[in-house]
Amino acid sequence: MPLIQWNGPKAADWIVVLAHGAGAGMDSDFMQFMAAALAERGLRVGRFNFPYMERAVTEGKRRPPDAMKKLLAAWEEVIRQVFRDLNSRQRLAIGGKSMGGRIASMSTHLVGVNALICLGYPFHPPGKPEKLRTEHLSDIKVPTLIVQGERDTFGRKEEVQAMKIPRRFKKKWLSDGDHSFKPRKASGLTVDDNLSEAVNSVACFLKALD
Repeated sequence: MPLIQWNGPKAADWIVVLAHGAGAGMDSDFMQFMAAALAERGLRVGRFNFPYMERAVTEGKRRPPDAMKKLLAAWEEVIRQVFRDLNSRQRLAIGGKSMGGRIASMSTHLVGVNALICLGYPFHPPGKPEKLRTEHLSDIKVPTLIVQGERDTFGRKEEVQAMKIPRRFKKKWLSDGDHSFKPRKASGLTVDDNLSEAVNSVACFLKALD
C-alpha cells in the first residue's frame, strides 16, 4: 500500500492527492512546492510514490516506471484508502505531474473522485506528436483542469489547441513554460512565477466547484 505524505489542514473541504512524474518522486522540488503552496491555500494535499519509485528510493538508483496495470492499481489503492477517511462534506481531487496526472486521468471513474488536476499533461512523447495519449480524455466526466507550459515538449500550446480535447476541460497556459513550467530568462519570468500561477489556478478551480 503506497504511503501518503500529507500537507495542509485535515478538515479542508478539498482533499487533493498528487502523483509524481516518471523520473522524480514525491519529494522532488516540484512536488514539494506544489504540496506546500496548495496547503497554504487551505487545501489538504497528499503525495505518494508509485511502487517502482519507492524501490528506487530504497535502492538509491533510478528505475523505469512500472507497467500501466501496476501504476493504475497503485492509484486505485490510494483513492480507496483516502476515500475511506473522508467525512461527508469533503471532496477528493486527484492528479499529478506528467505521468502521475496521466494515470490519474485514467482513474477518475473510481468511486469518490470529484475532480482531476493535470500538471503538465504528457499529450505525446517529446518529438513524437503522432503518438497521442488523448483517446480516453473524452470519457472523463469529472471537472478537469490542465495546467500546461506554453512550450511543453509533451504538448505545446499550438499543438494542444489543435487537438480534440473536451471543451469542458479548463486549461491554464503558463507563459513560456516548459514541461516543469520553467520559462526562458528572455521571457522576464521565473519558474517561481509560473509555479505560483499554477498553484493559484488549482486553488481557484477547486473553489469554483464549491
